[in-house]
Amino acid sequence: MTTSTPLLPKAASEALVKGIASFPNATKDVVIATTPTTDEEWRNYVHSRNTEQKKKIKKMKKELEVDVELLKMNKVVVRRITPKAISPEFKNKVYIDIHGGAFVLFGGLPSIEEGLLVADRLGIVVYSVDYRMPPAFPSPAALEDVTSVYHILIEKVGAQNLLVGGTSAGGGLVLSLVQALIKHNMPLPAAIYAGTPWADLTKTSDTLYTNENIDNVLVTYEGQLKAAAHLYAGKKILSDPSVSPIYGSFKHFPPTYLVSGTRDMFLSDTVRVNRAIRDSGGVTQLELFEGLSHAEYLIFYSTPESETTYRLMKGFFLSNL
Repeated sequence: MTTSTPLLPKAASEALVKGIASFPNATKDVVIATTPTTDEEWRNYVHSRNTEQKKKIKKMKKELEVDVELLKMNKVVVRRITPKAISPEFKNKVYIDIHGGAFVLFGGLPSIEEGLLVADRLGIVVYSVDYRMPPAFPSPAALEDVTSVYHILIEKVGAQNLLVGGTSAGGGLVLSLVQALIKHNMPLPAAIYAGTPWADLTKTSDTLYTNENIDNVLVTYEGQLKAAAHLYAGKKILSDPSVSPIYGSFKHFPPTYLVSGTRDMFLSDTVRVNRAIRDSGGVTQLELFEGLSHAEYLIFYSTPESETTYRLMKGFFLSNL
């Protein structure tokens, strides 16, 4: 048997419950058994997942009122997403989108998934960074690409007009970017968003244990997550702050918007980041959703949970510009 019947939340929205019920629900054993073990197997797996994801992105592009333009910025592939209607409050503002996918998935066209939603729902111009990924390009390639694009946009619009965000691995990269900027005394963005950030690649956070087999997206740390963590880290240990930003400093962080759910295996990563920023004197807004597994506000983007995520994001950004 390759799947199990999901335990559906009773207090989540009807739309989210329907989404969870329709989502493939792999067992822990299947996740572990199907984890790639060689570079060739990883390339085949990534190609298969990305091909499937492209179908969703093409559907979203038709639904949403945005234009997408392919660019190169310092040799980094970037897609600029421009909404048909830019919110007056976000005129001359720019959002840098850093995609998720366990640092190995969703390069190319799939990289704009959340960027499409942010552009449409906030009414802001978005630059989605198609950063390099393992197995060919382990850390620090992704962070170098994101930092390079950030530096270009500083010159273009000014740091005070920049917002940066991402989900999962993308959220972790957002945190790593800010830590690198602070370390090198670079101007910081006006505010950031870290959606269910993968901030600790080690198996330490509590909900990696308590929400195992309950989170129907991640399922388990063993298998694909663990393997992807080591691919991304390369020759570094998983607790290296440049790989796992939870072990770095959170002093002087810009205002940070955080999102997770009660079933999310990265709930503890999100909570730990929130606490680290608050204990360092920073400002955060942490939003948690009942019954939500990892990044389901993005996966099931036609739910009230998703609409609320980006509505609150817009309000948080506007209050910190």
